[in-house]
Amino acid sequence: MTNRSTRRTVLATGACALLAGCSKYGDNSGSQPSSAASGQELAKTSDIPVGGGKIFKDQKVVVTQPTKDDFKAFSAICTHQGCTVSTVSDGTINCPCHGSKYKIENAAVAHGPATRPLPAKKITVEGNSIHLA
Repeated sequence: MTNRSTRRTVLATGACALLAGCSKYGDNSGSQPSSAASGQELAKTSDIPVGGGKIFKDQKVVVTQPTKDDFKAFSAICTHQGCTVSTVSDGTINCPCHGSKYKIENAAVAHGPATRPLPAKKITVEGNSIHLA
């Protein structure tokens, strides 16, 4: 008796091969470098002004300190058209391309044309160091 492959067997085998060759986003086991290593120190707590923030262009992160010792981190990529935000002032994170502004407390849109908040990023504060988680 011969073992004849059916279409279902071929499709199932192909799907398993494809899944086995993939890695999930952020998995550093492959050859692709990570854009920001886990635990990377971004700044000292004293570098982030109360009521303001600082933009880290290489890591594409903005860290804010809305109130004393309350540090937040968000993507530095504007949700309107993908520009990198350029300043933090007067309680907002500001995009230079089309004037979108985001609140430093939660990255909610304070002024459009953006309609979505900046995505949150994970940070840890250890002593006086702020690390990208």
